[in-house]
Order: sequence, then structure tokens, then C-alpha cells
Amino acid sequence: MLLRGDALTCQRGGRIVFADLSFAIGAGEAVQVVGPNGAGKSSLLRLIAGLVPVASGSLALDGGDPEASIGEQAHYCGHQDAFKQALTVAENLEFWTRFLGGGGLATDVALDRLGLGHLADLPAAYLSAGQRRRLALARLLTVARPLWLLDEPTAALDAASQTLLAGIMAGHVAAGGLLIAATHSPLGLPARELAIGGAA
Repeated sequence: MLLRGDALTCQRGGRIVFADLSFAIGAGEAVQVVGPNGAGKSSLLRLIAGLVPVASGSLALDGGDPEASIGEQAHYCGHQDAFKQALTVAENLEFWTRFLGGGGLATDVALDRLGLGHLADLPAAYLSAGQRRRLALARLLTVARPLWLLDEPTAALDAASQTLLAGIMAGHVAAGGLLIAATHSPLGLPARELAIGGAA
């Protein structure tokens, strides 16, 4: 599997965010998108996920499901952690698992893996910022998708949780997955850098 971007241009609000960006990312590879604030790191992830249109250039996932869009074959985890506060931790994850198609670990196993098993029956409104982030990331484990697009994945995570996430990301890459992360912090695993807008 190979994700290819050729001469990509992203435009938002009438402004060119980045232009003429080309890259190729293969199976079993992690890429860290780097660049100064406002360079378009988040916009690139959203473009790949299909949430922002391609102004010009082309984007293709060779070896993926020809009947599905790139976004349908990707996990996009942005800055906001999407969950319903009134639902329990387990109910939130079960919703996303059913909505996105499943195919991964069982809910209880994924929650245990992310250190949230003991909070399964707690309403999500009572979670700390780091716990909310781990709940949002749990769907990476319950729904099988080859491409992970992670925007500041370690935000709000303590050192132990960052190490835990690094192991999960490394496992995805080792299994032949593709991982693209936009972050100023080290990922905790070998990753090639893709620079946007000059040096970080």
C-alpha cells in the first residue's frame, strides 16, 4: 500500500495554505509532519482525510480498497476529542466502533489497553483531559483501518500515556499500517519527517 500526494495545493478561506507538496508514504512507515505554526500541518491531515478539498494536484492510495475513499480507509484524530458527555466511556467507544465498522479489538480490551478499563461505566463528562484523549484514541484499536492521521496525538497525555501510545503506534506500523502525525513533540518511534513551510 502506498499513499501518494503529487503537487498538492490546499486552499482555505481564500488563502493558499501550502502549494506544490509531493510525498509518498508506504506500508509500515511512520511520517512526522513538521513545520511552524500555521504552515498547514493540520490542513494536510484534513485534506488526506477528505475533510478539506484538494485545490490542485492529486492524492491516491495505491493498494487500498478501490471502492472506498481514502478517508473511509483512515482514522483521523484531530484536536477535538469527539464523544457524548452523557454516555459512559464504554458506550462512547461502542458507538464509534459500530459507526466506523469495527474489525479490531473488543471494546473492553481496547479500554484496558489504554488504561481506561476501570472507567468503562463512568459518564465521559467526568474524564480528565488526558483520559478524554485516550478515549478518542481507543477507536484506533477497535476499528481496523490501514491509515492513521493523528493531529498532536500526545496532547494532554502524561509521560506514561505517551509511552503507551508510542507502543500502539509502533505496533500499527509494524503490522504494515501507515501513520502520519502532525506534532511538535517526538513520536517515540522511528519516523521520517515531512516538512511544510520551512523548518519547524
